[in-house]
Amino acid sequence: SGAAANESAEAGRPRGRVDPERLLRRLEWTVLRRLDGLLQGDYRTLFRGFGLDLADLREYQLHDDVRYIDWNVTARLQTPHVREFQEDREVAAWFLLDLSASIDFGSREVRKRQLSAELVAVLARLFTRYGNRVGAVLQAEGASEVIPARNGRRHVLHVLERIGVVGARPAARRGGKAVGGKITDLAELLAFAQPVMKRRSVVFVVSDFISTPGWGRRLAQLARRHEVVAVRLYDPMEVELPDLGMVVMQDAETGEQLTVDTHDRAFRRRFADVAARREVELRDALAEAGVDCLELATDEPLDAALLRFTQLRKRRSQLAAGGVPAIIAGLNAR
Repeated sequence: SGAAANESAEAGRPRGRVDPERLLRRLEWTVLRRLDGLLQGDYRTLFRGFGLDLADLREYQLHDDVRYIDWNVTARLQTPHVREFQEDREVAAWFLLDLSASIDFGSREVRKRQLSAELVAVLARLFTRYGNRVGAVLQAEGASEVIPARNGRRHVLHVLERIGVVGARPAARRGGKAVGGKITDLAELLAFAQPVMKRRSVVFVVSDFISTPGWGRRLAQLARRHEVVAVRLYDPMEVELPDLGMVVMQDAETGEQLTVDTHDRAFRRRFADVAARREVELRDALAEAGVDCLELATDEPLDAALLRFTQLRKRRSQLAAGGVPAIIAGLNAR
């Protein structure tokens, strides 16, 4: 029977791996259904600005979006010009996934790895429901795997299955503990993915951004050709440590362990200061690359985070449009 087949499949699945069909069905009935209700099926709102190809240039008109001003043409002609876009009938979405050992962390019920898979399931299903293609580049332990862009629900299930397989590779394990692996270099993933995506696409870089420095330049290069969104996975305990007494902390990628006293207020303050500096560096790198960031916390519902990101993009667009008159006045005053 079908039930017996499902039980047999589950029995053969490695511990910690999630059944893609079960995961996708759950998200379709929960997150996707809630998004359907809140957006009333208008996913153009959620993906505003995605899948657009340059069609023409024309003179600026009142209420045009300042983001679409072509400053090179404007400077050359001394008259503000904006780029006009037409929607591409087919949008390709790519997920560049950091599946390193550090995303195994989660201080509560949900780990960053699970959050990553759920995000891919939801966004991939949104794109494929309207005939668009999705592909993925998966990286773990410095090795990368490409899943070519295709459409359809079965393809989404295949992507989720590969995420589970590749995600189980990082760091050889003994008794569930990492025994030393390769430190994440996000620049390697971005460099590997760049030639894979032949045409302009929507690109989601999904990572906790715990990486060796230097990935910002690669991200900026990617953003020049594609519509890029950084999806930052994090757990609240990575930002601020609670008072738990004596605990053993372990680096998920190198296996290095350290016993610390979290009851020590000075230690917790130093931890928070380091986390805050890392936060500033991350935001500076994303801003320099011109990339928006979707923040996904392990203690927040996925649909709430997606809607907050949608509102942020809409507000930024409105603020940008509001700055046009002053810019135009300055040009006209020359």
